[in-house]
Amino acid sequence: MATRPITDPFVLHACEMLSCLGPVKAQRMFGGYGLSVDGMNVAIIAWDTLFLKTNAETAPRFLAEGSHPFEYEARGKTLSLHYHTPPDEALESPALMAPWARLALQAAVAARQPAPRRKKARG
Repeated sequence: MATRPITDPFVLHACEMLSCLGPVKAQRMFGGYGLSVDGMNVAIIAWDTLFLKTNAETAPRFLAEGSHPFEYEARGKTLSLHYHTPPDEALESPALMAPWARLALQAAVAARQPAPRRKKARG
């Protein structure tokens, strides 16, 4: 079964804004889109909003710029994922998006790394 090409103008715009990372693949998921580079998820689009991948190291930089976390309601609770909106002006050009895109890639690469092994206590 062939996949239909992505034609949503905002999704195409987001892919262009993240192009400094290389070819960006958009894939439909959960009523939104996942955006990946080299098989790594770097962003999601939900509710016509772009959210970039973050982690404990990169999220504070996003929050300092007034970014919002990706949050959703499930079973009466507010849950969040490690994704934040970039600053509004970053959506104006790939050059303005580049530092934020690189932070998203940094978080994606870090998420791929195996967790450090803890040494077992000898008893």
